[in-house]
Amino acid sequence: MTFLPFVFILTSLITFVAGQLFLKRAMESTTAGGNGHPRFGSLLGAGIFLMTISFFLTLGLLQRFDLSYLYPFQGLSVIIIAFAAAIVLREKLTLQLTIGAALISAGIVLVSIS
Repeated sequence: MTFLPFVFILTSLITFVAGQLFLKRAMESTTAGGNGHPRFGSLLGAGIFLMTISFFLTLGLLQRFDLSYLYPFQGLSVIIIAFAAAIVLREKLTLQLTIGAALISAGIVLVSIS
C-alpha cells in the first residue's frame, strides 16, 4: 500500500469515529433542552457532515481495493470509538470492554495476515 491510500483509509476511519462522537453529543443535548437546544443543530450537522465524508471516502476506496482488504481497517473503528468515548465522552471503560477490544484487535490481525 502506498502512502496516499493509507491516508484516505485513515481519514475515512477518523471521520467515521468523529461523526459518531458528534452524533452522540447531539443526542445527549436533547435530554438537556429538547431539539431546540442551541448545540443540537450544530452537533447534529457536524456529525452528519463527518459521516458523509467517511461514507464517500469508503465508496472511493471500495473502487480501488477489495472489501476483504478494507474491512479490517473498518473493524478498528470499534476499538477507536470505545477508547474515544472513554476519553471524550467520559464513558466507563470496563474490563469486559477492554478484553472485547483486545479480541477484536486479535481478529483484525488474523484477518489482515491471511
